[in-house]
Amino acid sequence: MSEKTNLYFELLGAFSHKGQTFKAGRKALSFLQYLIVHHTRSISAEELIEEFWPEDSNAPTGALRRMLCKVRALLEEMCPEQDNLLQTLPGCYIWSPDVCLELDIEQFEKACLEAGKKTGEEREEALLLAVSLYKGDFLAANDSKWVMAPRQYYRALYLDACRTLLPLLGKKEKWIKLLGICEQAYRIDFAVEEFTIYQMQALIALGQPEQAIEKYEIFRSRMLEEFQAEPSARMEQMYTLATGLYKKDVGISDIFQLLREAELEDRAFFCTFDIFRSIVTLERRHLSRTKGSSTLVIVRLGRGAVPGTDVRRLERILLEGLRAGDPVARLEAGAYIFMLTGASEENAQLVMGRIDRTFHKTYRHSKANISYHMTTLSAGG
Repeated sequence: MSEKTNLYFELLGAFSHKGQTFKAGRKALSFLQYLIVHHTRSISAEELIEEFWPEDSNAPTGALRRMLCKVRALLEEMCPEQDNLLQTLPGCYIWSPDVCLELDIEQFEKACLEAGKKTGEEREEALLLAVSLYKGDFLAANDSKWVMAPRQYYRALYLDACRTLLPLLGKKEKWIKLLGICEQAYRIDFAVEEFTIYQMQALIALGQPEQAIEKYEIFRSRMLEEFQAEPSARMEQMYTLATGLYKKDVGISDIFQLLREAELEDRAFFCTFDIFRSIVTLERRHLSRTKGSSTLVIVRLGRGAVPGTDVRRLERILLEGLRAGDPVARLEAGAYIFMLTGASEENAQLVMGRIDRTFHKTYRHSKANISYHMTTLSAGG
């Protein structure tokens, strides 16, 4: 009995065979990829027609025959020494028993599943293998409907593998390897916060806090732009550590000078909610001495608001319309809290009236409704 011919296909990222890509139409490539992915079973003509040709096609059987000719020509170009790779049986199609298809997705899935059964070094090795096999999303250039479900499945496997592997590498201080994995994982799904946190941790450990700060700023900017969400307290702590280390060479005699030279913006102070709480606590201590009062205001976008667009508009109006000393923090998408220092509730009502008028005067076509709630802040509460 002759030995089988092994055909190895890469489906994670760019579709290729032994590094060779294929020049063909998108539908022909998708058809071939479908046959490869389902190589372990026979595929009926009805299944292929239902998947690749709409119901209103005039002659789906003829279209199927023409497509099979194109695919067989591709296979002959790929493996000229192998005849009849794709065989026809009554009503269905199968791969020749003389060939053995090996797919990177099968190796990847196996490595992920094996990692769950192992511990220690063996688990780390299995995860490293899985992560190295993931060159990109499943058939990244194919936008066919049948690709979507397996793409999400393999992406989820990959992200879970990265989440499991990163703490193992961090514990052993394998910072360079950890950085490489984080960079690739970030490209697949930047919104998974762990990937940026571990990048920052590795850069800090390698003595590069300024690059950790840069990673934080890029992540925060993208999250605000796409999801109107702030980084978590854990990331803020990592950022605080990075900024502290970045300034560690500053002498004591220079600290006051640095504070005096800090650039002051002519708009309200935007900060995280944790920092906002600290500012409010300090204000309450101040009020206990002065016996005065300030006002806290929560403002929200209601019905008619366009997600993203009106959120950015409201943030801009708040930052430009409030005083430079007034702190502002985001609560959630379309909701902010700010403190009017030294202002009574009556004065706060006037401020909110001005903000509402400015918003609708500036953005006349916006249908967003703005609502607010306020409370007086004093030493006692």
